[in-house]
Amino acid sequence: MNRINHLLIQLRIWKDTKGQDLIEYALMAGFVAVAAGAIMPGVSQNISEIFSKVASSMGNAASQGS
Repeated sequence: MNRINHLLIQLRIWKDTKGQDLIEYALMAGFVAVAAGAIMPGVSQNISEIFSKVASSMGNAASQGS
């Protein structure tokens, strides 16, 4: 019985798509930023700094969450 419950929980997690839209928007924003950096070289340094800050914030959040 415990194994069946475990399988049902895994199936619910597999079907859960709540975070899918957020990831798609983040990917699209990343592609736009890369394209803007390629088209306008003066902006690439600012974009690089923003991505570094975001990566740092996400790393801090991940370390606090676990």
